[in-house]
Amino acid sequence: MPKRDFTQIAKQIIDKITGNAPPEKPDKRNPHAVALSKLGASKGGKARAKKLSSKKRKEIARKAAKVRWRG
Repeated sequence: MPKRDFTQIAKQIIDKITGNAPPEKPDKRNPHAVALSKLGASKGGKARAKKLSSKKRKEIARKAAKVRWRG
């Protein structure tokens, strides 16, 4: 989904309230598959974090912070 600014989001909300919004596309994904995917994703991240050493976790966090705060 593309990023939108405040005015675009406000317009979308007003359009929905007034009934001028285009019809939403139905979700064609299997709800059971979506639930299983979310369950596996949450388990996988926790299991990976538990497996990593403290030193490696700090290294990953430092690298992520450096990229995030890069100008």
